[in-house]
Amino acid sequence: MRTSPASAPLPPEEYFATRPKWLVAAGVILHDAAGRIVLVRPTYRDDTWEIPGGGADHGEQPLQTARRELKEELGLDQPLGRLLVVDSVPEQQPRPALLNFLYDGGLLQDAGQIRLDDTELAEWRLTGPDEWDELLVAHMARRVHACSRALDTGTTLDLHYGWEHDSQSS
Repeated sequence: MRTSPASAPLPPEEYFATRPKWLVAAGVILHDAAGRIVLVRPTYRDDTWEIPGGGADHGEQPLQTARRELKEELGLDQPLGRLLVVDSVPEQQPRPALLNFLYDGGLLQDAGQIRLDDTELAEWRLTGPDEWDELLVAHMARRVHACSRALDTGTTLDLHYGWEHDSQSS
């Protein structure tokens, strides 16, 4: 625990006030047998498409967030698979730093089951690797490419702003 100049431990409230603050978000990678991934176009942004998902509520675990967001945004209530990617996104004022957890939503079996929340999303579509760089802002495109690799290789990837971490570097 951090100490004051007099070497006395800080009270917990003071100590935790010195610690970094991170937002937590989670998303779902729904895909088809051809490897295309569902992207959504939000009503509140015109510069990018996104992965279905959103911010965690207070006390909510990332997997719970991903399931809740999938149900709210696309009307799908289903179990999720393994964690594919964790992406740490640096602070961008006024938003604090962000940890984004992406889970395997499985194969999209029946597109007719999707019920879009039209207050939040304008549309959705299955997209291939050739579209991700065009539809998504750069760090999100890198993130989706990484999720696709994680699906293909059975790995979980650690990203920083969409770039893979080199586990051998500091």
